[in-house]
Amino acid sequence: MKAVCLHAKDEIEAFLRRNTWLHLYLIGDLDDFFWQYTTWYAAKDALGIKELALLYAGTGLPVLLAMPSDSPHLMRELLRSILSLLPRRFYGHLNEEVVTALADDYSIQSHGLHYKMALMDSAHLDCVDTPGVIPLSIADAGEIEALYHVSYPGNWFDPRMLETGCYYGIRQATELISVAGVHVYSQHYKIAALGNVTTHPDFRGQGLGTAVCARLCQELLRTVAHIGLNVKADNSSAIACYKRLGFECIATYEEYTCELKQ
Repeated sequence: MKAVCLHAKDEIEAFLRRNTWLHLYLIGDLDDFFWQYTTWYAAKDALGIKELALLYAGTGLPVLLAMPSDSPHLMRELLRSILSLLPRRFYGHLNEEVVTALADDYSIQSHGLHYKMALMDSAHLDCVDTPGVIPLSIADAGEIEALYHVSYPGNWFDPRMLETGCYYGIRQATELISVAGVHVYSQHYKIAALGNVTTHPDFRGQGLGTAVCARLCQELLRTVAHIGLNVKADNSSAIACYKRLGFECIATYEEYTCELKQ
């Protein structure tokens, strides 16, 4: 078994499609919109890819996505083999069984357990009232960022994602008070991952988040076949909202900040 850097999209996709829901974000990153920011590492033998990890550099802090497809042991081996290639500091989507491969070389801070959720029953979307939900565009970037500053200060928002046309919101008078968008979207690969969902603190508990997510999912289903999301396990209100919309938990993982030890 040896570690290699991959460059063939078809080869990568074929491996990831063995579990589309688990690897939704990685499949989306094959899209040309994200591809330039990706570096793909794989453990391979004569029969093909056995395990795969992605280092994504399209955010301020690089993100390592390394969820084991089958064997945590193989993923640990892969990560140990590429340690010298990893950034001094990065954010990781890993799990307890895998992160140990980094422990000798990196200081690791956990940001808690997270769920991967998948839209399994889209019929629930039709039960949500969405007439007040409107599409948002790059022209609304300033307002969206101002809302995140107030209601979701730890949010990772890339204004470039507004170019996808996959952001929706609700206004009260002229003020934007709720928004839902995507972290990943690919019409070519038929997948999307919800993200950047928030409602102004003064307007929570009114079902606005459910409405913007429902409208977003309805629009996404015109062009994609799989919709998923990641959510922190202790965010009970968000999880309840997603379950009402037809999402189900399909996997768990943890998020970490990793920094090379001195």
